Amino acid sequence: MQWSEAVGEAIAAGCVAETAGRGDVQVRGVQYDSRRVSAGDVFVAMRGGSTDGNRYIDAALRQGAAAIVTDSREVFEELRARQPELARARVDGAAHGGRRALAALSSAVFGAPEKRLKICAVTGTNGKTTTAYLLEQMLRGVGRRCVLVGTIETHVAGQVRESEHTTPESRDLLAVFAEGVKAGCSEVVMEMSSHALDQERVWGIPVDVAMFTNLTRDHLDYHGTMEAYARAKQRLFEGVGAAPPRVAVINADDAAAGQMMRAAAGCRRVMSYGIGGGEWRAEDVMLDAGRMRFRLRTPMGEALVDSPLTGRVNVYNLLAACCAAQARGLTLEEIAAGVKELRPAPGRFEVVRGCQDAGFAVVVDYAHTEDALANLIALARDLVTAKGGRVITLFGCGGDRDRGKRPRMGRVAARGSEVVVVTSDNPRSEDPRRIVEEVLVGVRTAEGEAGGAAECLVEVDRRAAIALAIGAARPGDIVLLAGKGHEKTQTFAQGVVAFDDVAEAEDVLRGLRAGERNAGGEVR
Repeated sequence: MQWSEAVGEAIAAGCVAETAGRGDVQVRGVQYDSRRVSAGDVFVAMRGGSTDGNRYIDAALRQGAAAIVTDSREVFEELRARQPELARARVDGAAHGGRRALAALSSAVFGAPEKRLKICAVTGTNGKTTTAYLLEQMLRGVGRRCVLVGTIETHVAGQVRESEHTTPESRDLLAVFAEGVKAGCSEVVMEMSSHALDQERVWGIPVDVAMFTNLTRDHLDYHGTMEAYARAKQRLFEGVGAAPPRVAVINADDAAAGQMMRAAAGCRRVMSYGIGGGEWRAEDVMLDAGRMRFRLRTPMGEALVDSPLTGRVNVYNLLAACCAAQARGLTLEEIAAGVKELRPAPGRFEVVRGCQDAGFAVVVDYAHTEDALANLIALARDLVTAKGGRVITLFGCGGDRDRGKRPRMGRVAARGSEVVVVTSDNPRSEDPRRIVEEVLVGVRTAEGEAGGAAECLVEVDRRAAIALAIGAARPGDIVLLAGKGHEKTQTFAQGVVAFDDVAEAEDVLRGLRAGERNAGGEVR
C-alpha cells in the first residue's frame, strides 16, 4: 500500500502530529526493531525504557526503510534538512505516541485483522495463562478455530510456537492475528499484562470479552504502588484506544472486584463469578488429587462440573473461562461437556514423571508471587493431609524485581510447609545470596508464629537445591518446585543458561531409581 494511505489511517486515529516528504512510496511492512527492517518497511523509532529507537534510524535506512516515524521533533527536523523527500511522520513523544502510531500503521499494513476476529482478553496477577488455555480449549471443543497469545505459547489454528512475551508489541500481535485470519480463525484468546496495558502495546485492539482474575502484590518494581498496578489492570475494561469490551467477566471474590466493575461501566454486560459470591458460582466444591467437582450455579441454570484439574485456584480459573465461553455463545450444556476434557497449561501444577515410583509427588508450578505460592501450598496441603505427608516447598525470588515481596514469600512458605528450600530464581544482575538473605527474613519471622516452624534449607544453586528437596522427601510427601514453571532458562548477571525444573527433577528421580537398583538389584 502507499505511504499516504497507511499514514492516513494513523492520522485518522489521532496518532500522528505531522507528515512530510513523498506520499507515493510503497510500503510493504512495519518494524520497530531496525535489525528486522527489510526494503519497503516503515520504521517506527520510539523511545523506550532502556533504549531510544531514534538512534537506529540510519541503520534502518541502510536496510531499505521506505518511511520513518519518529517521536522526536529534533530528529524529524534533522531528517527534513538532510533528506527532504524521505517519507516521514512525527508523533507526540508523550502518552506513548510511538506505540499508538505503531499500532495504527500495523493495522493498516496487515489489513486490520483485529476487526475480523472476536477477541477475549484476560488480565490479573495470577491465573491468566491457565484461564486462557481453558477458554481456548472450550472454544476449540465446539469447532472454532482459535489464536492463543500468552506467556508460554502462541497458537494459530493448532500450530504451536513459544512466546517471547506475555503480550507482544502491537506490530507482532497484529502479525499473529493476520496469520489467524488467513488460517480461518474466528476467535482470539489472549493474556493482557499490566505492562502491556500501561505501555499501550494493545492500543486499538477491540476486545469483545474481558476477564479479571485477581489482584495481588507483583510488579511493584515497575508500577511503584498497588494503586498504579490496579489502574493499569482496569484499563482493559475501559478500552485502550478502542471501545470498552462488550462483556466484562470479574472475580466477585477478589478485593479489587468493585474497582474493576466500576471501570467496566461502559461495557454492555458485566458477569461475575466466585465461590463465595457472583452470578456464576461454584457450590459443593470437592477437591481430590487430579480431580475437582462442583455444582455450577448460573443465571441460566445449573450444571455438574467434573474436571481433571484440581485446587481452589483452578475453580476460579475455570469459572472465568466458563463465563467467557458463555459470552462467546456456548450453551451451558456445551460448557459442562467440554470441562471434562480440559487440561492445564504447561508448568501449572505439572506432576513430574517418575515420582509415583518413589511414593511421593513432585510438582512444578509457576507460582512466583506471595498469593500464588500460598494457593499452591494450600492445594498441596489438601492433597497430603489424608496420607499424613509433608509439604516440601522449594522457591526463590527474581532479581531486579520487587524486593518487598521476598520476605512475604519466605513467610508464606514457612507457615505452610514442613520443609522450605530457599534457592535462586533468575537472579539477573543481583547477587543470589543477597536475594536469599532477604527471603530468609520472612522465614525467620514465621518461626515465631504459630504454624511457622518449618525446617529451612538454603542452597543457592537451583540444580543442587532440587536434588536436596527431592532427597528430603518421604512416601506420602509432596515436593513443590515453585517459581519457574514452564521456563527453560535461568538468568544470571553473566548471561542466560538452559535450565528446566521438570528436566532437572526427572534427572534426580532417575538417579534415585538407579541407586535403588544398584543397592538391591531391583527397584524397591
